[in-house]
Amino acid sequence: MRRAGIGAATPRAWPGGGARLAVPTGEEAVRGLAIVALGYAVIAVADATVKWVLPTIGPAAAMVWRGVFGGLTVLLLSRGRALRAVNRRLLAARSLLSAGVSAAWYLAWSLGVSLADSYAVAAASPLLMTLLAIPLLGETVGWRRWCSTAVGCAGVLFMLQPGGELWRPESALLLAATAVMALTRIWTRMLTRTDTPDSMAFWVLAAQAPVGLALLAWPAMWPPGGPPPVLPPAWALATLAGFALLNALAQILFGRGYALAPVSAIAPFEYTPLLWGIGLGFLLWGEVPAWTTLGGAAIVVAAGLYNVHRERLRRSAERAARPRGAA
Repeated sequence: MRRAGIGAATPRAWPGGGARLAVPTGEEAVRGLAIVALGYAVIAVADATVKWVLPTIGPAAAMVWRGVFGGLTVLLLSRGRALRAVNRRLLAARSLLSAGVSAAWYLAWSLGVSLADSYAVAAASPLLMTLLAIPLLGETVGWRRWCSTAVGCAGVLFMLQPGGELWRPESALLLAATAVMALTRIWTRMLTRTDTPDSMAFWVLAAQAPVGLALLAWPAMWPPGGPPPVLPPAWALATLAGFALLNALAQILFGRGYALAPVSAIAPFEYTPLLWGIGLGFLLWGEVPAWTTLGGAAIVVAAGLYNVHRERLRRSAERAARPRGAA
C-alpha cells in the first residue's frame, strides 16, 4: 500500500523516490499536526505493548525483534521503494542514537519505572529542543524564552527531588535519553529535506536489531529469569509483531508530519504521550503517578507551551515585517 498521498500537496521529487513539500500551506500544516498527533498516540500504545512483554524477553531481545519485525513492516508497506539513504551520516547517527534511547527506556521500564513517570521526564524534550535549535538550526532565543526554559528545568528538578518517587538512578538514565531524543527530533526535521519518511523509518528500526544483539552480552538487558529465549512464546511473538507494526507506523507518521508542519507547531504534541501514559498505565498496571511527578510535569508543560507561544509571536512579527508581496 502506497502512502505517498498522506498529507501530500504541492509535491516535489524526493531524493530516492516519493514526494516532499517545499513550503507547506496552512492546510497542509494542519494536516501535518494531525498526523503527528496520531503518531504520538500510536507510539504510546506501542510503548505499553513492549512494557507488557519485557518481563518475558528483556530489553535487548525486545530491540532485536522490534528491528526485525519493524524493518520488515516498512519494507512491505513501501514495497521496497524510496528506502535509499541520501544523507547517510546523519541518518546513521540518528538511527544509532535512537537505538540507544530505546535501550535506556526499555531498561528503565524493566526496572520498574512506570509509563507515566518515564513520560513525565520526557516532557523536558521540547525545552531541550529549544536549546539545541540555537547551535543546530541557528535560531535565536530571547530573554523570555530563556526564563521559561529555566522554569521548565526547575519543574524537572521538582520531579526529581531527593526523596521523591522519581529519585532513583533510572531517572538520570531517562533524562540523558531525553536529551538525546531531543537531538534526534531536530535531526528528523533536518532529514526531511533529503530523505523520505519510509527511509527514515526503515533505518531507525533496522538499527535496533544489531544494537540489541550487542546488548545481549549485558545481563542487565535480560529478563529476570536469565538469558532470553531464542524463540519467545507464541503470545510474546504476536505481541512483539504488533509492537513492531505500531512502531513502523508511528515512525512513518512522524516523518510525514515533520515534513508538513514546523517544529514550533509540533512541540505541544510532545506532551500528549504523558496523557496517554497516565491512562494506559492506570488501566494496565494500576499505576498512579505521585503528586510531585504530576506537579513537576505541569510546570514543564506550561513552560514548554509558553515557549511555543513566544515562537509563534516571533514568526508573526517576522511575517509582518516583510515587504508586501515577498515570498
